[in-house]
Amino acid sequence: MRFFSFTKEIAIDLGTANTVIIHNDKIVIDEPSIVALDKMTDKLIAVGKEAQQMQGKENERIRTVRPLRKGVIADFNAAELMIRGLVKKASSKNNWFAPSLRMVVGIPSGSTEVEIRAVRDSSEHAGGRDVYMIYEPMAAALGIGLDVTAPEGNMIVDIGGGTTEIAVISLGGIVSNKSIQIAGDDLTDDIQNHMRRAHNVKVGERTAELIKMNVGAALTELDNPPEDFIVHGPNQMTALPMEVPVSYQEICHCIEKSISKIEAAVLSALEQTPPELYADIVHNGIYLAGGGALLRGLDKRLTDKIGIKFHIAEDPLLAVARGTGVALKNIDKFSFLIR
Repeated sequence: MRFFSFTKEIAIDLGTANTVIIHNDKIVIDEPSIVALDKMTDKLIAVGKEAQQMQGKENERIRTVRPLRKGVIADFNAAELMIRGLVKKASSKNNWFAPSLRMVVGIPSGSTEVEIRAVRDSSEHAGGRDVYMIYEPMAAALGIGLDVTAPEGNMIVDIGGGTTEIAVISLGGIVSNKSIQIAGDDLTDDIQNHMRRAHNVKVGERTAELIKMNVGAALTELDNPPEDFIVHGPNQMTALPMEVPVSYQEICHCIEKSISKIEAAVLSALEQTPPELYADIVHNGIYLAGGGALLRGLDKRLTDKIGIKFHIAEDPLLAVARGTGVALKNIDKFSFLIR
């Protein structure tokens, strides 16, 4: 099948936290999944990084929206505007114009038909002529460089912003999978609640995210511990400014429940795995991808708890995006992976 030059091919990792667009094997967009809209007209004011800078600082005319929640589209109109805005940004950055686009989009493996339809519709409304879907764990496996068509079991744990996707892959298909709605956003919520309860200080989503990135940890003892992170915010009772140092041990305790749920989901997926594939996984280890893979000590904690070696993917934040790009480039070879 031939495609003329006016059709551009792009791969999109449409994430709850970040959206990545790949064109010609190059990452052309890697920006937060957020839009700023005019409250009166719902017109797009800003998208990506510019919109994130406005988050928590809006006036009565502007509202910021994260169109995806828990890995699915929560605001259809905002999602369409976001995809359209980011594609436009990519085209202006790279000096290409496409009246029609061929897209491969990564979706959570637990997506329902309704949720898949919503992603497809949003992508089509944003200019996609041919829109294909690939499940995120499969894309992550391709992005890591695994041979997904081999007759052996590989396990991927992809911890994103909205969902944690756990899948066992063999012979080009998903043998067993578990998709839970506990991921990076829940850790951010845990931190916000903890700061309110323990320190009586109110912090916004972006500050909680910074705390997670600077001192987030899954273990209370680390080989290279980060320095305490200083949080500035208003006292909830007096509204006077506060300065609170936060340690990684404190954050480890406050996100403990959410991490335990991810552990339980990995064990549950292993329970459903056929014995021959289980043996392969013990031999190959388990691969961690997504932003959650960067949580300090998580790989060691999971290795100690489950007894199977966990490997952090190279550049885990971009594993799904790169795999979506691989699927796009080899669409004929991987047609059976794409829906």
